[in-house]
Amino acid sequence: MKIEGEGKLLRIFLGELDKYDGKPLYEVIVRKARELKLAGATVFRGLEGFGAKSVIHKAKFLELSEDLPVLIEIVDSEQKIKEAIPVLDEIITKANCGVLITMEKAEVIKYTPGR
Repeated sequence: MKIEGEGKLLRIFLGELDKYDGKPLYEVIVRKARELKLAGATVFRGLEGFGAKSVIHKAKFLELSEDLPVLIEIVDSEQKIKEAIPVLDEIITKANCGVLITMEKAEVIKYTPGR
């Protein structure tokens, strides 16, 4: 089945070491997105970046890098994304981390198995 239309893309920028109750914050957010039945979420690990504290974090050759930038992208309808934001806000506020969220229009083409 093919579904097309306008949706929203929510981007959440955070650090790899950001935690929520001892768990990686990105994992908590993705699982919450699934629990909220959002259409999809993907986590990307960046090679280099900086955030609220303006400290550059980057992957270094032959070294284990910590606290690299992480980007979570979540796609769904505008309605479902707007309903999810207060829930995500509660998680992020409790985590007390430097997080940036952006939201933009997205043209969605979704293929699902079945009719």
